[in-house]
Amino acid sequence: MKKQGFTLIELMVVVVIIGILAAVAVPKLFGMIAKSKASEVGPAAGEYVKVMNAYVAEKDSVSTWANIGYKAPGTASGSVFSTTTFKYTGAVTATKAVTAAAQNGAWEAASKVMLNDCALGSVWSINIANASVDGGEISYAAFAGAATSNLADCEMLTPSFTKIGQ
Repeated sequence: MKKQGFTLIELMVVVVIIGILAAVAVPKLFGMIAKSKASEVGPAAGEYVKVMNAYVAEKDSVSTWANIGYKAPGTASGSVFSTTTFKYTGAVTATKAVTAAAQNGAWEAASKVMLNDCALGSVWSINIANASVDGGEISYAAFAGAATSNLADCEMLTPSFTKIGQ
């Protein structure tokens, strides 16, 4: 009876192939994990824009999250909402007429974890850019990233975020 098995060369080839697959697959896996964590930002920001637009149409002014009826994802601690990945805040602290509505950081989400190359503490932000005097409409400017990271690293995780409100 003849015994057969794998040669050392065959085993080494298999190990090399597995190593190459792991080198390609592991970074892709971490990229997908970071993208899935960052995916909560888009719907939360879109909901804010939708609710603020409805409030502006009704009251011809902008106001705080509580007044417009917006609740960010996560649990609230005062005016800050938190999930495991993001901390949400808003800078509008009082009701303002649409003509004086310009506000930086009207909606912000700061990362509480590092998301691939997007640094810890990176901010996804919506600013109320300007208002039209005649139509009672506001427009938004959305940004992703922070001074400590490359903006492209954060925008890559949420590619449509900067188009919110347009």
